[in-house]
This record gives sequence, C-alpha cells and structure tokens, in this order.
Amino acid sequence: MKYFILLSAVAFLSLSFSGDKFGATDDLKLNQIQVIASHNSYHLRTDKAVLRFLKNLYGMHLMPKDLNPQGIDYTNVPLTEQFEKYGVRGIELDIYNDPTGGRFADRRGLAWVWKRSRSKDPDMMKPGFKIIHISDFDFNSTNATFKGALQEIKKWSDAHPDHLPVFINVETKTDATGDVIHQLHKLAKSAPFDSAAVDALDMEVKSVFGNDLNGVITPDQVRGTYVSLEQAVLAGHWPTLREARGKVVFVIDAGGDVRNVYLKGHPSYSGRAMFVYSDPGTPEAAFVICNDPFSDYARIQQCVKQGYIVRSRCDGETVQARKGDYTQMYKAMTSWAQIISTDYYKPDARAGTKGWSTYQVKFANGELVRIDSISAEGKTNIGLVKE
Repeated sequence: MKYFILLSAVAFLSLSFSGDKFGATDDLKLNQIQVIASHNSYHLRTDKAVLRFLKNLYGMHLMPKDLNPQGIDYTNVPLTEQFEKYGVRGIELDIYNDPTGGRFADRRGLAWVWKRSRSKDPDMMKPGFKIIHISDFDFNSTNATFKGALQEIKKWSDAHPDHLPVFINVETKTDATGDVIHQLHKLAKSAPFDSAAVDALDMEVKSVFGNDLNGVITPDQVRGTYVSLEQAVLAGHWPTLREARGKVVFVIDAGGDVRNVYLKGHPSYSGRAMFVYSDPGTPEAAFVICNDPFSDYARIQQCVKQGYIVRSRCDGETVQARKGDYTQMYKAMTSWAQIISTDYYKPDARAGTKGWSTYQVKFANGELVRIDSISAEGKTNIGLVKE
C-alpha cells in the first residue's frame, strides 16, 4: 500500500475508462504512455493432480531448485475480461509451432497421475500454432490455439473501435519437455521456427486481421520513409494515440535464431506483421525487453529516453503475491518502461488466506494507463486522455 501512496504523489496524468475520447493527449505518441500488461495471459492453473505430483517431486529434491512448481500456481480470466474489466492493454501469448497437427495433443503429465492424457479438443489435432506454457505438464489455456486467441482479440477490438492500442507479446517457444528431458519417453518435442514457420505466423495474423493489416500497427508504418526502423524510432516516428486507437501491436519475444529467421529478407522487418524485441544499435531496433527492473533500471530509462518502447516485469513465480511485496512493481513503474507485465492485474482468488496476500498491480487511483514521464517529458500537463 505504501507504494501506491508514493505513486499517487508522482506528477502524471492518467487515462480513464470513460468520457470524451479525443483531447490534446491524443497527439501523444505510442511510446509516450505506460500500460499494464498481463504475463502469460492465457495461462490457467494446471491440473490439480499434476501440480500436486510436481510439488511432491520438488519436495523430495527430484527437480532443479529453480523449478519450484509454486511458480505456475496462478490463473487468468479470458482475454476479453482482461480488456474490459481490468483495463489490461498488453498481453502475452506463448506459442509452439505445430505444422502438421497433434504434436501437443497428448499431455503425458496426466498419464503420470492416472488420468486420460489425450486431449479431446479437435483444434489440438489441426495444424497451426498452439498456446502452451509448458508442454505435457502446464498446458491449460483460455485459448488452445494462436488463431483462436487472435479471433477473440479481433472481436473485442471491432466492438471497441476507439480502444487504446493493445500490445501483444508473442513468445515463440522451442523448448518442449521432450527437448530437455531425454530420460522419459513420449514427451512432446518442439518443431523449429524456420522460415516456413515464421511466414505461417504472419499468415495466421493476416487470416484474422486481413491481408492489409488495417487493425495492426506494423514495422512498415513506423519506419515510413526512414532508411531503417531504428532511425524512425530515434526520430520519434511512432504513431499518435489518435492514429493508434482501435489497433494492436505484435512483438515477438524470441532468441537470436528466430529473430534472424524472421529478419532474413525483410530488413527492418519490411513487409512483416510483427516487430521483434531487438538490441539498441541495430537497424531493426524498436522494442527492447528488460524484464528485471532492478538490474536493468538505468538501461530501461536510457532506452525510453532514446525513443524505444521497453517491456519489463512487476513480479514473477507467484513470489510477490504470496509475500505482498510491491518492491519490484514500484521499480518497474518508476523505470517508466512503457509495458509493465504482471500475473496479478487482479488479486489471486486465495488473497487473504494463509500464504497469500492481496497483492495487485494497478496505477494509483486505478487508472487505465498513464502518461510516461520520461518519453513524454514536458507533456504531462496537457489534459486527460479518455477511452
């Protein structure tokens, strides 16, 4: 609570849920606001028996110390509810490539607790990208497929044409359980994100948002006539909020291999549907990821000041929600990273019971988003932006 009191003393203007949608702050750029985003936005608490089984293994020291199962003991509401009820304006979707279908339909963790392991969901047998946190063991999701999640987002967006932009973090996963645990048979193995996969990823976005991507803010739009995407970003060539309303922004969170494949033949992501988190100083840099606001605090502020959009995290592994610790949240907020991610845009359902606090990430007074005091320096007194 003390951090909310401190935050309320910070001089900023916030965006609210209702009222006139147009105002002076609609001339703010996309990089000049700070939003609350949900982490692993699709994630539903794993099967109780599987979770209990994993906790028992951990208690017997049969799992690595840094893989405490309590870190996956959280759950989300559907994306639409996150947007409408909790004001979330950033989400994260973890996807595995499944080019032929059925790769992740058998959840072997269930077999270990004597349950049916084969999914009954017909979409799991179809080709396409699947949304899963950890294959075989932590697979419950509000949306089984990437395309299904996109359709839900598009439906909500169409129903709210003046909504503030939504950032969609897409983590491409290449580390299924069968890739890292070789002692056990029948665990799922990942398919690579090769050139065919990344092209298919763009096509899935276009299959929902249309080939013209009118509802998507793309790298080409930000780059404009600049030689590189980074040149445009450093020059402040982000769209205004007026131009960005009713749209979404896709950003791939991937290792160097996937980033290079997505970039090949598409300098500065020319012709691509998505941005990719990249390093400052590279031609394709626009979004930067700095998940640790403690060690990355100075770097975050420098990147925001230069014009990049930065993503950081308020919490992780359920630690803050159990302890009621707002230290990392406060650090992330005051770093002024524009996208601050949390598992707790709402308190855990067990809040107030033994072992659980009422921890919740929100801006002072419960505002939707707020004006970024670094990237919008000198513009924090120009009025309210409404949605």
